Amino acid sequence: QVQLVESGGGLVQPGGSLRLSCTVSGIIFSIYHMAWYRQAPGKQRELVARITSGRRIIYVDAVKGRFTISRDNDKNTVYLEMNSLQPEDTAVYYCNTNAAQWYWGQGTQVTVSS
Repeated sequence: QVQLVESGGGLVQPGGSLRLSCTVSGIIFSIYHMAWYRQAPGKQRELVARITSGRRIIYVDAVKGRFTISRDNDKNTVYLEMNSLQPEDTAVYYCNTNAAQWYWGQGTQVTVSS
């Protein structure tokens, strides 16, 4: 059974930072690409960042220079370091992988507000 479990969300003031974690079980983590998506209220889910098995990385333009995705294959975990957070970053953040089928975590809420 494949499971993706996110943690690290919360309430932060504009300009603040958060680090999201997603721990994966049930697959050979190291061979699969991993991604973070987000969904704001009333909007479609969008890709935030993706890291391949070979550690090639892409970011959506809105987070370039502020967010950093990384992975630790020994811990079966992918991270999203988020700095200089803005209210428009408020969303539910989801961990994702495509291992023969798409798998999603349960999501973690990130709220940026003063």
